[in-house]
Amino acid sequence: MSARGVFITGTDTSVGKTVVACALVRALRACGWQVAVMKPVASGARRTACGLRNDDALALIEAAATTAPYSDVNPYCFEPPISPHIAAKEAKTAVDVGTIRDKFLAMTAGVDWIVVEGAGGWLAPLSDHQTMADLAWALSLPALLVVGLKLGCLSHAQLTRLGIEAHGVSFAGWVASGVDPAMARSSENLAALERVLGEPALAVVPHTHRAARSLTLDPSAARQLAHRTTGL
Repeated sequence: MSARGVFITGTDTSVGKTVVACALVRALRACGWQVAVMKPVASGARRTACGLRNDDALALIEAAATTAPYSDVNPYCFEPPISPHIAAKEAKTAVDVGTIRDKFLAMTAGVDWIVVEGAGGWLAPLSDHQTMADLAWALSLPALLVVGLKLGCLSHAQLTRLGIEAHGVSFAGWVASGVDPAMARSSENLAALERVLGEPALAVVPHTHRAARSLTLDPSAARQLAHRTTGL
């Protein structure tokens, strides 16, 4: 694979992975890079004339301005907003990491970057035997951690970082996501996160539905991520 890439994971579900993924895609494009996107597995979709469609996958497609087929961006799309392994069982479908990897490799052709967004947290199950962690490892991508700023985030962030490293996946850094605007002592928590994760956040972003369609990371954050993941 010649394209650079990153796997977006989070400390939990609904912590802003899509907001960060889309903002990163826009920043990479602003730097002049061609970007492909994937949401390999999505639970929670609408029925349309074209089939099931997940809003996170659609937001990624819009951010990247890609013409790739929806089924390549989001190979496994399930209607109920439940754990992917349960949704797959109910749909009588097996999520196959090999199939995802084949589509992933095809998507990297002719682009500079590929941004892959996971579902749920780092160990969200894909089946009875595999998790999102296994998918990130199979794709050989470093993980960018989205930390939802809320009570409990210090523990969740450290546990996820340990899980990433224990799975043999490189840690690409972290982004703080303001999921709880009323969080008490947010600045103190950010300082603590920098200490326990060993580095400052690449960015601190708001967590709103509008942000997924408009927010762009500072291009310097994208260049810093590029340097961290490839040394370029």
